[in-house]
Amino acid sequence: MIVGFSPDELQAIRLSLAVAARAVGFGLPLACLVAAALARGRFVGRGVLDIVVHLPLVLPPVVVGWLLLLTFGLRGQIGGLLHDWFGIRLVFTTEGAALACAVMSFPLMVRTIRLSLDAIDPGLIEAARTLGAGRLDRLFSIVLPLALPGIVVGAVVAFAASLGEFGAVITFAANIPGQTQTLPLAIYTALQQPEGEAVAARLSLVSVSLAVTGLLISEFLGRRLRARLGR
Repeated sequence: MIVGFSPDELQAIRLSLAVAARAVGFGLPLACLVAAALARGRFVGRGVLDIVVHLPLVLPPVVVGWLLLLTFGLRGQIGGLLHDWFGIRLVFTTEGAALACAVMSFPLMVRTIRLSLDAIDPGLIEAARTLGAGRLDRLFSIVLPLALPGIVVGAVVAFAASLGEFGAVITFAANIPGQTQTLPLAIYTALQQPEGEAVAARLSLVSVSLAVTGLLISEFLGRRLRARLGR
């Protein structure tokens, strides 16, 4: 056991890291597709998709958690089907906490990746096309390498944001020790107990350290990748 931390506190820290990793792993591929559609696509409903994607940035997290309950709860349209057909339950589970974090951090990934895609010179893609490069060739030889800084930075920032998510997680996944009690929820629980300020202070320090580390890593990786690409 790390000095100064109880097993329950260490469990909350490990769970936070695991939930954040799942959230990014689940959301990043979809964020790349959505960012590409918004950056390059021309289709009916593009504006509506843009609004829906960015709603978690402006809605209260509790509202997002409530909407997740309506959708993925046992009586929700999707959650009910998942439970009845496949025996999958997301509400009040670790997977549900990861889903809530993924939804809240999704706009951050999309915006960062989209900005990276918008910065790509269309002339490069057009030149490759005229030279005979197919769509997949252009994707893997030009688009993805040039968009890589945005993808990496978006993933790291989303990971750091997921570590601090509270409202959506507690509303959709509850506050269950060992299953859904992430760092913010553990801090909240400690503050509700007599003389819990010391525990809250320790966990808050961990939370701040992880957040600062994530931001520093994203800045460092972004600069290194842009330098390698000559941007």
